[in-house]
Amino acid sequence: MPDQTSRGVWLVLALVLLIRVPFWNQAIQGDDTIYLHEAAHALVEPLHPDNTKYVFQGALVDLRGHPHGPMDAWILAGLLTVFGDVKEIPFHAAYTVFSLIAAWGMWSLARRFSPHPLWATLLFIAVPVFVVNGNSLETDLPFLAFWMAAVALFERHRPLACIFLALAAMTASIPQAFLLTPILGVWVWLYRRQDRGAWLAIFVPPVTLVAWQLFERLSTGSLPAGVLSGYLTRFDLWNPKARLALLMHFCFLIFPPLLPGAFAIVWPKRREPDTLFLLAWIGIFFSGILAVFFAGSARYLLPIAAPVALLASRLKPKWLAVGFAAQLTLGLGFAAANYQHWDGYRKVAVELRERTRRQSVWVDDEWGLRHYMQSEGALPLTKSQRLRVGDIVVSSELSHQVEVNAPVVPVMRTVEIRPAIPLRLIGLDTHSGYSTVSKGIWPFGISSGPIDRVRVVEVGERHPTLEYLTMTDPAAREHMVAGVWLDDHWMSRSGIVVLKSPAAPMPLSVTFYIPDNAPARHVWLLLDGQEVASQTFAAPGKYDLASSGPVKPAGLEATVEIRVDRTFTAPPDIRDLGMVLIAVGFR
Repeated sequence: MPDQTSRGVWLVLALVLLIRVPFWNQAIQGDDTIYLHEAAHALVEPLHPDNTKYVFQGALVDLRGHPHGPMDAWILAGLLTVFGDVKEIPFHAAYTVFSLIAAWGMWSLARRFSPHPLWATLLFIAVPVFVVNGNSLETDLPFLAFWMAAVALFERHRPLACIFLALAAMTASIPQAFLLTPILGVWVWLYRRQDRGAWLAIFVPPVTLVAWQLFERLSTGSLPAGVLSGYLTRFDLWNPKARLALLMHFCFLIFPPLLPGAFAIVWPKRREPDTLFLLAWIGIFFSGILAVFFAGSARYLLPIAAPVALLASRLKPKWLAVGFAAQLTLGLGFAAANYQHWDGYRKVAVELRERTRRQSVWVDDEWGLRHYMQSEGALPLTKSQRLRVGDIVVSSELSHQVEVNAPVVPVMRTVEIRPAIPLRLIGLDTHSGYSTVSKGIWPFGISSGPIDRVRVVEVGERHPTLEYLTMTDPAAREHMVAGVWLDDHWMSRSGIVVLKSPAAPMPLSVTFYIPDNAPARHVWLLLDGQEVASQTFAAPGKYDLASSGPVKPAGLEATVEIRVDRTFTAPPDIRDLGMVLIAVGFR
C-alpha cells in the first residue's frame, strides 16, 4: 500500500492535470508570438533562434536584443519539428510537463521546509499566476520548473541540480538568471558553509549566461546584452507605477487574508535558518525585480510563489484550506476569462480566412490576433508601410501601434471581445496591471465590458486636394501616407505625404523644426522617389529646405518623402522621433 508521501505527490500531480487539461486548447496569447517566431527561425538556424528580425510596436527589431535566453525557442522548435505547425492542444499538453516538474519541486521543498507539505504545495499550485500563465507558451513555466527542480535537488543531487540551473539561466531573462546565484548563496551560507563544491555550483547561472553571450558575440557579431541595452532606451525604466503594481501583485500570490497571520507567525522565527532562507529568497528576488522590471507584470513574481506558500503553510490547516479554495477559484476564473479573450481572436481570423486569401491583409496587433492572422497569410503592419488601395487592415484597439492615415472603409462589423466571466486581466475599460502596467496598477479588474474591439477596414483611394500642406490644416490627415504623427507633428526617420500636382512646374519645399534634444542634422527631400534637395544643418532650429528650381511630378498626384539621418526616443514615449514637420509642398 503506498505510503502517505506517495499519496501526497500523486494527489499534487493529479491536481495539476485537472487545472491544465481543460485549457489545452488555449489560443496563442501574449508574447507567445515572439517565441514562436524564434522557434520557426531555429528550424533554419538551430544555434541562433534569436538571430532574426521581428516587428515589435510597429518597427522592425533585432531579436538578439530579446532579454530571454534561447531555451524556450528551442523547446518550441522541437514541437514544430514533431507536429509540423503550431497546434494548440499538443503544444499545451507538452508544456504541462513544466507545471508537473514545478509542482514536484515544490512538494520536495515543502517536505523540507513546511509543517504541512501537502497544504504548502496546494497553495503553490493554486497561485493565480501559476494557474493562468501555465497555459501559455512563454518562458514563465519552463523557467519556474527548472528553478524549482534545481533548488529541490541542490542538497542531494548537485550535478543534476547544476544542469537544471543551466537550463534555468538559458530560459530566464538576464536579471532573473543573475538573481539565482545570491539566493542559492544564502542557502550555502546557512547549511553548507564549508562546502567548496556548493559555492562553485551557485555560479552556474551567471557562467552559463556569460558563455552564451560570448558565443553569440563570436558567432553572430553582436552581444545580445548590447543589442538589448540599445532598445531599453525606448522605455521608462524607472516607472514608479510598475513598482507599485508589483507590490499589489505580491499581495495576491496567495489569498491576501492569509498574509497577516503568516507574518505574525514567521517574524518571531526570522533568524531560524529555514525561515531566513525563505525570507532571503523572497527578498533578493523581489528586490531585483523591483529594481529592473518596468512593465509590472504579475508573472514576474512567479519564482517567489514557492517561498511565500511555504511560509504561509505554517498557519493552521483550516485557514490554509480556506485560502486554497479561494485562490484556486479566483485563479480558475482568471484562466477562463483569459481563455475566452484569446479565443476571440482565433475566431476572427477564421471569419476573415477567405478575404485573406484574396487580398493583401495587414494586422496591427502585438499578440494573439497577430498570430492567427499571420497563420492565414496576413503580414504585420509597420509604421513605415505604404498601404495601397484595396489593402485590408485588421487592428486591435487594445494593442495597435500604427496610425493609419489613409482613407478607409469598414468591410465588416467591429468585433467585440467580451468574455462572459466578469474578471479582467487586461482590457479597454479596466485598470488591471496583471499583464502590463501600461493598462493600470490593480492585480485584476472586475468588469462586464469588452476587453478589446477588432476593426477590419479596406484602404480606399486618396484624393489629395492640396498642393501645399501645413500640419495644422484640417485636411492634413487625408494627405498623410506614413511616418508622421498629426497629434504633435513629429515625424520618424521618414515622413511621406501625397499632394496634388501643380498645373505647372513649381519649387518643392519643406519647413521643419529640429528641437534641442533631436540628433537629426541631415535632411533629404524626395519627389516620387527621386532626391530633389538635401542639406546638413549645424544646430537645432527652424529651417526651410527647397529644390534648386521648379519640379514637375510624374502624375496627377505627387508623393513627397522627407528623411532625416538620425532619430531618438524620449521615454516614456517609445516612438522613433526625427524632427517636427511644419509644412511641405509646392509654392
